[in-house]
Amino acid sequence: MSNFDPVSGYQTYDQPSGSARAVRRQSAARRTALTICTITDIAAGLLGLWILLFLLHANRANAFVQFIRGTADWLAWWSQDIFTVDTESLRVVLNYGLPALLYLLIGHGIAARLNRA
Repeated sequence: MSNFDPVSGYQTYDQPSGSARAVRRQSAARRTALTICTITDIAAGLLGLWILLFLLHANRANAFVQFIRGTADWLAWWSQDIFTVDTESLRVVLNYGLPALLYLLIGHGIAARLNRA
């Protein structure tokens, strides 16, 4: 049976009391999944932005570029110098691209798992 909420105007559905708890739990899981996706997307975006700024030879004395580089170094501390290639551009792409890719895969994997529950 359906009716309309007089305050918001949106359609509401009558639910048995047992499923209301399940709906709240699912809603919390979805919010958590969205939060995880957002955090990992921002982390991967910052790493990708540093790669782009490096490849475009951005002015490293600029405060914004220094902030992005510092943040990218903090996010990718564990992957520094995994790849030691001669070409510096390729080294930056690999050493910062690997954590960006892993953050996306792991973060979205966890979020997908939470959304299924």
